[in-house]
Amino acid sequence: MQIEFLGGAREVGRSAILVNDSLLLDYGMATGNPPSYPVSDPDPDAVVVSHGHLDHVGALPSLLSGDARPPIHWTPPTRELTTVLARDTIKLHGGSYDCPFTETEVKRLSQVSETHGYRETFSAAGHEVTFFDAGHIPGSAHVLVDDGETRFLYTADFHTEDTQLLSGTTARPEADIVLCESTYSDVEHSPRKSVEQSFAESAKTTIWEGGTVVVPAFAIGRTQEMLMVCEAHDMDCYVDGMGQQVTKIARRYPDFVRDAAALRRAKSNARFVTGRDGQRKRIADQNTVVVTTSGMLTGGPAMTYVPAVRANPTNKITMTGYQVDGTPGRNLLDRGRAEIDGQMMAVSAQVESYDFSAHADRDGLLDFLDSYRDAEILVNHGDRCEDFAEELRDDGYDASAPELGAVVIDDGDASDGTRET
Repeated sequence: MQIEFLGGAREVGRSAILVNDSLLLDYGMATGNPPSYPVSDPDPDAVVVSHGHLDHVGALPSLLSGDARPPIHWTPPTRELTTVLARDTIKLHGGSYDCPFTETEVKRLSQVSETHGYRETFSAAGHEVTFFDAGHIPGSAHVLVDDGETRFLYTADFHTEDTQLLSGTTARPEADIVLCESTYSDVEHSPRKSVEQSFAESAKTTIWEGGTVVVPAFAIGRTQEMLMVCEAHDMDCYVDGMGQQVTKIARRYPDFVRDAAALRRAKSNARFVTGRDGQRKRIADQNTVVVTTSGMLTGGPAMTYVPAVRANPTNKITMTGYQVDGTPGRNLLDRGRAEIDGQMMAVSAQVESYDFSAHADRDGLLDFLDSYRDAEILVNHGDRCEDFAEELRDDGYDASAPELGAVVIDDGDASDGTRET
């Protein structure tokens, strides 16, 4: 088996892995201005997609330009989420840089789509492929690829702890090579129940004191999680932005969430915002919780809510996810000010951060990998891939962190191991 790293190696973003020059796993983009894409333009015979986040699917429609029509294999929620993200990419960025695809390519996604459930083996580009629930977002999957000689497990993004929205992954399929994400390889998450309780107590205190709680949240996964947390703790809330559409998508696939009835109750508890006639500014004056995109304050309805609540110290802005260096969300946490819609704003409202991560932490990664002590471990999707690979080697693993553009070759002979070119 030959594994080529076109993106996501020693970095977070633009994940893309080419197997045997024929099967492409994911094809994402790294957000930025301008964004970055995988380092080559592959011409695969088939594509397999792990889940519907931009860093894994952001460039996917560009594979369907010209005469290329490779089949795309994914779970049903991933298919829908990818289409939503693609159209949002055109809407938000089509005029500010050369968007790598058009609406024509987005429409072609449905023409080549082949959906599969978990643990249903299918054929793709001459390989046997199986999805396993990864516990990251609705429809997310570990991808097991078997070429007849080598069993290759691409973990993609995964979580080992149960959340309100999803059950943590329990899948440990046999594999000769494991390509493992390492996003939080040096972080230990607090227990999810205690994080939820701290958030709920803080939000209720603000509401009792006459304030408004703005909760910037990623549209996919995080928004639904926060709506379920609010419902579970008897808090009314509003939901705004793309998270509304994603919530409706998640409701259509009850088999891909932990508790479909609880998600239904959370959706019923939340009031959907239309954004018409100054509605957002009126909501910002209420004693309530507002869950809104974007999670890092880089756009979306948050651009209305944050300026509206920033001057009152009783109000609160609660960040619920990782904030990339240089983003307004990170600047707000570190400096108490942020550039919102091109204007630097000081914020007197209270600013808090809660770790609602959908990734496995260090303990989760090590627990997962403990099942693969006899396998070759390749580390990717992280800011410290080399360090984590070294730590694994110190613990007895055969581990490495391939560079961007590297090719790892395994001939199926366990005595020879792998080599990188």
